[in-house]
Amino acid sequence: MIAFLTRRRGRHGDGRGWHWTDIATWVWLIAGLVVMFGPALWLVLSSFKTPAGLAEFPPTILPYAQETVAVGDQTRPLYRVTLEDGTVRELAELRRVGIVAQMVDPGAPEADPIAVNINDREPVRSISFATENYTEPFLHFDFFLFLRNSVFVTVMATIITLLTNSMAAFALSKYDFRGRNAVMLLIVATLMVPLSVILVPLYSVVAATGLLNSLWGVILPTVATPTGVFLLRQYMLTIPDELLEAARMDHASEWQIYWRIVLPLAAPALAVLAIFSVVWRWNDFLWPLVVLSRRELYTLQIGLNSYAGELNVQWHYILAMTVVAMIPVVLVFVFLQRFITAGIAGTGLK
Repeated sequence: MIAFLTRRRGRHGDGRGWHWTDIATWVWLIAGLVVMFGPALWLVLSSFKTPAGLAEFPPTILPYAQETVAVGDQTRPLYRVTLEDGTVRELAELRRVGIVAQMVDPGAPEADPIAVNINDREPVRSISFATENYTEPFLHFDFFLFLRNSVFVTVMATIITLLTNSMAAFALSKYDFRGRNAVMLLIVATLMVPLSVILVPLYSVVAATGLLNSLWGVILPTVATPTGVFLLRQYMLTIPDELLEAARMDHASEWQIYWRIVLPLAAPALAVLAIFSVVWRWNDFLWPLVVLSRRELYTLQIGLNSYAGELNVQWHYILAMTVVAMIPVVLVFVFLQRFITAGIAGTGLK
């Protein structure tokens, strides 16, 4: 692995010198690595910061916390102070009035306080991970309730999506009827219609059917996806029609052909659609926000929004729970990425 990563083209192709393409390649790869993983790394590290650490400017990458020291029966913040004679001492702050702070030596708290300009000091800080950002939402908020609702919506929506989209793709790929291509074109054309355009009529339909403030109102309107129908249809077109004709000669019903022959053969494409569906449902925010107004029905993304009040935004909790919410999606891609590659390659998508 080391030899592969350090391999160079060289001036004359011998691999012993640097070529300009080697430098360009490394710059491109490092820049791509920073762009792709830099925000994720910042998110994870910032989730361990305190509210004061998140408010610092300029911001820092690592989570720092100001050190404190006991002065009498109270805990005081510790600063590194440059005195008028040029000496540098670590003093604790007793109080601050304007730009002047009253400081005292922690080793001699009974001594007279020293007046210090706040521009002549800097806080003594060390790396500290605020793990309470993760524990507090689990102990004092409804995070488990939000998580359970998101799991239910994601699992049920994925199952129904696979069933309905595979049925439609089976009909559009294996049945020859008039207007088949027109129907497929109409389904694909709906990809150009964003959710915000049909939000009001979709809300009216859900309200008329009594599905407001119901998790089924979040699940059912979005299970039929044009992307899923197109992906599965393209894959099912590669299944030989002779195989289905042989099954019909053996008196297999259309349901048996679909369930026992087509679905097992289309497993790679179904796996890709399942992965996409999990990501879509897990990260969905707009539609659950419109349908749900009862807190006990909130999904995880809506629950995270509840940490933002009218006057105060608890960014430390939001960042920590965002990291937790990312874990299932990351695990899906880590363990099922080979299905994504095989499924997309089998559908003929470019």
